Amino acid sequence: MCFTDTSHYVNRELSWLCFNQRVLEEALDTQAHPLLERVKFISIFSSNLDEYFMIRVAGIEDQFEAGIVDRTIDGHTPSEQLEKIRTMVLLQLSQRNKCFYLDLVPALKLEGVEFVRVSDLSAKHQKALSLYFRKEIYPVLTPLAFDTGHPFPFMSNLSLNLAIEIADDERSELKFARVKVPGILPRLLRLDEIRGFDDNDGIIRFIWLEDLVENNLAQLFPKMRITRAHLFRLIRDADVEIEEDEAGDLLKTIEKGIRSRRYGKVVRLDITTAMPVSVRKLLMKNLGVAERNVYEIDGAFGLGSLIELLKIDRSDLKDEPCVPFKPFEEQFDTDIFSAIRVKDRLLYHPYDSFQPVVDFISQAALDPDVLSIKQTLYRVGSNSPIVKALMMAAEAGKQVAVLVELKARFDEGNNIIWARALEDVGAHVAYGLPGLKTHAKLTLIVRREQKKLKRYLHLGTGNYNPATGKIYTDYSLFTANEQLANDVAELFNALTGYSKHTEYRKLLVSPINTRKRIIEMIEREVEWSRKEMKGRIVMKMNSLVDAQTIRALYRASCEGVKIDLIIRGICCLKPGIPGISEHIRVISVIGRFLEHSRAYYFHNGGKDELYLGSADIMPRNLDDRVETLFPVFDKAIIRIVKTHLDLILSDNVKAWEMSAEASYSKINNEDPKVNSQTLFLTRLDQKKNVMSP
Repeated sequence: MCFTDTSHYVNRELSWLCFNQRVLEEALDTQAHPLLERVKFISIFSSNLDEYFMIRVAGIEDQFEAGIVDRTIDGHTPSEQLEKIRTMVLLQLSQRNKCFYLDLVPALKLEGVEFVRVSDLSAKHQKALSLYFRKEIYPVLTPLAFDTGHPFPFMSNLSLNLAIEIADDERSELKFARVKVPGILPRLLRLDEIRGFDDNDGIIRFIWLEDLVENNLAQLFPKMRITRAHLFRLIRDADVEIEEDEAGDLLKTIEKGIRSRRYGKVVRLDITTAMPVSVRKLLMKNLGVAERNVYEIDGAFGLGSLIELLKIDRSDLKDEPCVPFKPFEEQFDTDIFSAIRVKDRLLYHPYDSFQPVVDFISQAALDPDVLSIKQTLYRVGSNSPIVKALMMAAEAGKQVAVLVELKARFDEGNNIIWARALEDVGAHVAYGLPGLKTHAKLTLIVRREQKKLKRYLHLGTGNYNPATGKIYTDYSLFTANEQLANDVAELFNALTGYSKHTEYRKLLVSPINTRKRIIEMIEREVEWSRKEMKGRIVMKMNSLVDAQTIRALYRASCEGVKIDLIIRGICCLKPGIPGISEHIRVISVIGRFLEHSRAYYFHNGGKDELYLGSADIMPRNLDDRVETLFPVFDKAIIRIVKTHLDLILSDNVKAWEMSAEASYSKINNEDPKVNSQTLFLTRLDQKKNVMSP
C-alpha cells in the first residue's frame, strides 16, 4: 500500500491547535491544579498562541498572498487552513476568557488576590496612582498624532496600544492619536507595592498597566478633549530568514534579523468589542490587514503576562515544590568523572537534578587534567552558569570549542551575547553549518589520566539551560564509551571545521542518516512480526510530521507490529484506522512538567534497542537541522527507560488519547488512577529514602 489517501493524515497546523487546546484544558479543569498553576496554563496557552501566529500563521499567510493553492498531505490549501485556524482560535479564545474571568478571577478573589480597575478605587487611592503614573510611567510614554502632518505611527510586534479619539474642544472634529503601553514595565501593577496604598488588609490587588495609562491620558493631552480610547494589540511575522550565502558576518546578520522582527507584516490585530467601525477601518487600512486577521476580544489582551502572578508568595495556591534527587552527590561526593568511569549514568530531569550537568562543565573547567571541552549550545538562558564555566575554562588555558546556534528562534539575543563573551576570553566559537540549525545536545571533555587521554561525554535530549531543566522532562546520559566518543569527535570536526565526514558508527545524525535508520528499524520490527509476531515499537517525541516515517509506521501496523506513540504536540498520523493503523495507539501527556524527552524503543526480537536525543520526527529535524539520536548500550538503563515509557503509557489522569478521527479525549479508566508525573515524583521520594543512611 502507498498510503496516499489524504484522509489518513492530520493537518499539521490544526494538530498544533489541538495541542494548545490540551494546554488550555489544564486551566479549565477545576480539580487538576492549584489556582495559580491554572493561571500559569492560561499564560502558557496565550504565549504559545502568539508564537504560533508569529511563525506558522505568518508562513501560511505568505503562501495565500502568493496565490499558492498546493494542498498539504491531508488535502488543505493555504486559504482553507487559514479559515479553519480562525474558527478554532476564536473558540479557544472564548473558552480562555470565560475560564479566566468567570472562574479564576472570582476564585482568586476568594483567596485574597484581586484584579481591580482604577475607577473602582477610592479618591485617595486614585490620587496615589495618579502620582505614581506621573513619576514612573509618564516619562516613558510618547503620544503620537496621526493627521496630514504626522504619518501613521509605527507599531512594533506584540505591542499593546491605545487608539485615542481626541479634539481641541466640543466643536472641533475628532483627531486620532496613539499611545503605546510600555512593554518595559510590568503589565500587572501590584498596588500594595505603590506608595499611598497602606490598607494592610492582607488582600493582594492588581491593576492592568493599560488601565492606569488610559485613566491618566489627560496628563498626556492637556487642554484637549479626549472622547474615547480603544485598546488594540498586534502580532507581526517574526520568522527571520537568513540568506547565509550573502551573510559574510552571521553574527551581524542575525542581529539585523532580530531588529527586523519589529517590522514584519501584521498577521493578527486584536481589538475590543466596543471599538467603533471607523477606528477599526483606520487601523486595518494603515496596518494592511484583512478581516480574517482581526480578532475581537472581550477583556485584557496578551494574557501571557499572567505568568507574573507566579511571583506571589502563596505556596497554598501553587504546586508543592519539586526537590530533585542528587544521585552524584549522594553516591560519589560530586566527583562526576569517577562516577562515569564506573559505568554509564542516566539522569531523568527534573526528577533528577540538572546540577550534575552544570557540575560536569564546572569541574572540567577547574580540573588541571582536563585538556579540552567541546559543546553545542542552543538555548542556554540569560544567566548561564554553563557558559560562565566555559569562559573560566578558556581563561585557564584549556582548549574550549563551542558551537553556538545563533538561529535558535527567540533566543538569538542571548546567544549573541554569550558568543561574544566566549570569544573575548579566547574560546573557539563556531556558528554551525550553512543552511542548518544545530539542535544537537553534546559535550565532549578530554582528560589526561595515567598518561593516557580519556574522553567523557554528556548527551542530552534537552537544552543546556538549568531553568528549563526544572520544568522540562529530559534525559541526560553521561558516558565514556569510545565508539560514541569517536562519533561525537567526528561530528564536532564537521561542525567547526571542513570535515565532510558522513559515516557514523553508532550515532544517528541529521540530516545524514536519522530518517534512514529510523525507517530501517521500523522495517526490522516488521520482519520480527512476520517471524515471531513480536514486533514492538514505542516512540516518545514532541511532534510526528514526517510523511515517510508515518508511511513506514502504517506499513508496520498492517503487518501486526504493536506501536505506541507518546507525542506531546503535533501528530499527523491517525491511529486506529481499520486495515491501516489499527495497531497504533497515540497518547499525549500534558501535566505539571513539559514532556520534552525523545526516546525511540525497538524490541528487535528481544535484543532491545533504544535511542535518546534531540530529534523529533519532522522534516525540519531530519533534513534542515544538525540533530543527534544516541544509542543506549547499558541494558540496565534501557530497562529503566522502558519502565518510564510503560508508566507514561499507563497514565489515565494526565494523558489524552487520539482517535481515528484525530480528536483527543482524556483517558479515564477505572482505578487505580495513574498520574505518571506524580508517580515519578513519588518514586523520587522513595529513592531518597533508600539512599538516606
